[in-house]
Amino acid sequence: MNDVFLDTVGLIATWDRRDQWHAPADAACQQLHQHARRLVTTPLVLWECGNAAARCPYRPRVNVLRRFLIQEGLLIQPTLQETEAAWSAYDRGEAAEAGIVDHVSFVVMRRLGITEAFTNDRHFQAAGFTTLF
Repeated sequence: MNDVFLDTVGLIATWDRRDQWHAPADAACQQLHQHARRLVTTPLVLWECGNAAARCPYRPRVNVLRRFLIQEGLLIQPTLQETEAAWSAYDRGEAAEAGIVDHVSFVVMRRLGITEAFTNDRHFQAAGFTTLF
């Protein structure tokens, strides 16, 4: 099976029981674990999560995940070329005017051949990826 890219929307929805997307994100997360799907992301996504979780009870989960991903070799560093490509796509307003972190995610996903993202963010769909909830 192919890897799945973890996005901020999916992670926050899973951690925050009050999030409007918690139930579908939690169900999708359980499916990923049942099928032993390999989950990857970038440091930028974790930085977004860290900012969003700064004053929340699930704050420690961000760094726990970060350490796990590093240990397992699943935290993917974007290259300088990927970052430049992402900024170019951002400037052009591609993927329904997605933000820069999403654009970096897209170029990393393409490099790794990943087609599915743990998110419901429409920008991933606009960029041609499958969202999992």
